[in-house]
Amino acid sequence: MNFQVTVLKILVAYPDGFAVMEDLKRDMAILATSGRDWADRTRRLAARVPDLDIFSQGLVKRISGGRKITPKGRALLELMEARPTALERAEAPPLLETSATSPAPVPPLRQPADRAKRRRERRERRREAREWARANAS
Repeated sequence: MNFQVTVLKILVAYPDGFAVMEDLKRDMAILATSGRDWADRTRRLAARVPDLDIFSQGLVKRISGGRKITPKGRALLELMEARPTALERAEAPPLLETSATSPAPVPPLRQPADRAKRRRERRERRREAREWARANAS
């Protein structure tokens, strides 16, 4: 289940929520080896939705060599990350049921400037790595 939370978190960070499998695998490897903080965080998030299955519940779509998070996936992740109040903690229904019953689509989240900057830097590093690999492949 931590794997599924990790996939959701990675896809949210990409433009339009889409990542090709190579990028997704690389980012997952980085997070998996980043230490206990990430494992603990994903375990806590996964505990809030015990029956999470990102593919059968329509939270992530398979699209031409990659994966894309759906609006329903964004909404569920947002609910998972929300800090519940004391009253909500005492009487909260399962998060999966509340996200499935909400009929309104979730608008795309606005990205902070620093997140966009990190994304641009990541794209530039990937581009440089591809160019370096092409140059050394000959």
